[in-house]
Amino acid sequence: MKPSHLIAASLLGLSAALPAAAHSVAYTAQLLGASESPGNLSRGTGSTTVTLDEHSLSMRVQASFAGLSGSATMAHIHCCTALPNAGNAAVALVFSDFPIGATAGSYDHTFDLSQLSNWSGSFVSTHGGTASSAFQALGQTLGDGTAYFNLHTSAFPGGELRGNFAAAVPEPQTPILMLVGLLGLASVYPRRR
Repeated sequence: MKPSHLIAASLLGLSAALPAAAHSVAYTAQLLGASESPGNLSRGTGSTTVTLDEHSLSMRVQASFAGLSGSATMAHIHCCTALPNAGNAAVALVFSDFPIGATAGSYDHTFDLSQLSNWSGSFVSTHGGTASSAFQALGQTLGDGTAYFNLHTSAFPGGELRGNFAAAVPEPQTPILMLVGLLGLASVYPRRR
């Protein structure tokens, strides 16, 4: 293989790995009653993953829950507490199509966060007044653990399950593709004798 072809193939491998890291960031949270403020004795559990796409100003929310003490009444993301698991914070996004009335279920929805209608009006006005500035504020706090998912039920109207977000572990194929690309580039450099 010609060195120019090897360089092109290596750069193609790198470009396949980089867009996912550059535009999309995932955050996860385990949902527990003990994480509420104050904590409760709910035996319910759940998990959620939020994926922000900085390029399209969108957010995909994937959540599952089971064993709730009462039926679900609402779910939303709060932002921004002073410290992780400390008190309450402003509601940033309300999930109007969340499966209400269930004690177990799942949810998967992608929100266009460039639209002000998807945000809480008070959150937007407190964070710069635009959808873009609200998106930036939410993105910054998801990674530092001061934004959380809250699931309210008929048994716990103030919130039965809660989980603070943390950055998700990157997929293993991204670093591997980058390493392969870098090794390919290194192999084409002429060696001195």
